[in-house]
Amino acid sequence: MFKGIALFTPGGDLVYCIDPDKQGRWHLHLCSTLQEILGLSEPPHFLVPCYTATVDRWRDPQTHQIKTFAEANPLVMRHQALLNCLFNISGLVWEAATWQENLCDRMMLTTYRASFPQLWEDHDLVVNLDVSNTNTFEYSQTEVSSNKSLDRAHILRLFIAGHSAATERILQILHELLETHLKHPYTLKVIDVLRNPEQAEFNQVSATPTLMKVWPHPIRRIVGNLDNTERILHMLGVSK
Repeated sequence: MFKGIALFTPGGDLVYCIDPDKQGRWHLHLCSTLQEILGLSEPPHFLVPCYTATVDRWRDPQTHQIKTFAEANPLVMRHQALLNCLFNISGLVWEAATWQENLCDRMMLTTYRASFPQLWEDHDLVVNLDVSNTNTFEYSQTEVSSNKSLDRAHILRLFIAGHSAATERILQILHELLETHLKHPYTLKVIDVLRNPEQAEFNQVSATPTLMKVWPHPIRRIVGNLDNTERILHMLGVSK
């Protein structure tokens, strides 16, 4: 018995949660998670309800049969197979949610594209936001940032200057290190400062390579030599 909520981006990335207590809507959490992972200037609240899908599974008190109702916004109906897989409800046909023209006008949504270009890109992102360890369901934006359900994931950014053999070597080292020593999910976003100088300026990056730990707080960074694995593990708060 659970309630599930999924939030998509126009580019097809996805953040979702499964709430066995069925006490919250969790849209604030999902928007804040997208902000952290994609490096957005603010939570993308305009995606709600236009890019959302919800599923509710309960036991009928009279017949004791398990029933499931799943509803998706028309903009994300094409992702039914993925949603069924994530929520373990194979074969379910989703209902189309009522189209809210005043909120989900396509022309209005595209006006956000210039300010939030990351949302229109496909990062192959599928993130499960764990909500099992919290008992409070209404948060302000600042409270979401300290929500302990987010402490399980590491959000990292690697700033590089163009792609080269040295860049490939750094990525290989980081991949092996993270896969071996991190016991929780992580996201590593690679940012080329030559193509995205505004990202470097926003994150106050003046030299490359720079590895930044965005979450969990506090924010930490290593500039220059990334061959020192013990230094990286110390920054991540883990040991060999």
